[in-house]
Amino acid sequence: MEHTSHDLIWDLSAIRAQFPALQRVHAGQPVIYLDGPAGSQVPQVVIDAVSDYLAHRNANVGGLFATSQESDALLDDARNAVAALLGTNDPNEVAFGSNMTTLTFALSRALGRTWSAGDEIIVTRLDHDANVTPWVLAARDAGATVHMIGFDPEDGTLNTDDLYAKLGPRTRLVAVGCASNSLGTVNPIGEICRAAHEVGAQVFLDAVHYAPHRLMDVAAWGSDFLACSAYKFFGPHVGILWGKRQILEELDAYKLRPPKDTLPDKWMTGTQSHEGIAGVRAAVDYLAELGRRTNDSNLPRRSALNTAFQCIAAHENVLCRRLLEGLSALPNIRVWGLADPARLEDRVPTVSITSQSISSRELASRLGERGIFAWHGNFYALGTTESLNLEPDGLVRLGIMHYNSREEIERLLHTLAELSR
Repeated sequence: MEHTSHDLIWDLSAIRAQFPALQRVHAGQPVIYLDGPAGSQVPQVVIDAVSDYLAHRNANVGGLFATSQESDALLDDARNAVAALLGTNDPNEVAFGSNMTTLTFALSRALGRTWSAGDEIIVTRLDHDANVTPWVLAARDAGATVHMIGFDPEDGTLNTDDLYAKLGPRTRLVAVGCASNSLGTVNPIGEICRAAHEVGAQVFLDAVHYAPHRLMDVAAWGSDFLACSAYKFFGPHVGILWGKRQILEELDAYKLRPPKDTLPDKWMTGTQSHEGIAGVRAAVDYLAELGRRTNDSNLPRRSALNTAFQCIAAHENVLCRRLLEGLSALPNIRVWGLADPARLEDRVPTVSITSQSISSRELASRLGERGIFAWHGNFYALGTTESLNLEPDGLVRLGIMHYNSREEIERLLHTLAELSR
């Protein structure tokens, strides 16, 4: 039976009760965590999974004894969980690493060896630098040309017309984010993948900022590579790399001897954080359980995740709409990017602002003093803040997550009204 998010019950109090961090008090008030875009809070089941691994089965993989074999099984099931989250049927296309940036540099180094002078690479000014500099450096080493795609400064949407115009027979890679980590804009990923493939180019997706808000679907998008980070979707500090099997098998990876050429070991260097990967599996299953609790306890992982993200988007959209409407009533506050509450489908609930009366650093500091935690600066989206002439002070980023509440948004708006006078 098909359900919409409006049919499903969203028990926010039960969700919030699973996050120990949400009990924190600062300056006499409960903390409001709006720093999620830099790292989300973690539910108790993830904390328990990390602790349980270290306490009971801490070992390296590949051994002929119980704790090592249990670690092998853990990594296998973690890849199954992440495969369900990404929308691939092949869990061996999933590799873990220390973080998205490190994995992207490793892939760019290998992929860049297949490029030559005259080849072309496309990156954007809307991206986190982890999806820009690795490709720029690889292109430099290969003698390839880099095309930088801009965005509309009024609404923060990518200049896709320029991107499509830059595509040609020498385009080897398009590196683009699923959602902007600074402005929240969601890019038309499926269209970009189709356009790139028409000229024979590959597509690398940075889904770090997209992952906690919308369900990823590498099969539907038709992408070639994707990277994300578990600590942005309620897990530990572990990076994730996905790529199409044929491409990953054909590329030469930089590995120690003796090389392990079978997937996914080929793209996993050194001993991994097994306790962190245990937490990744738990984070995915936490999200799946949200779907099962609101719909059907017997749903398989992918179906349960689909339901969960319907509910997450519906809840976050309510909060984001209220935030945008409230900010529009504050004359000294400017929203950068999509500020129209009618265009919530084109953004995730990450809202970046500046104040006419105080600097972004000062605004973030004063919010923090009042127990409202939010980041300021450029968030490594340097191309974005440079294009908007906001360096060096940058923006204040208000990142809504599914564990945030309407009451928190009202308190934030009241505080901003006071501080911006």
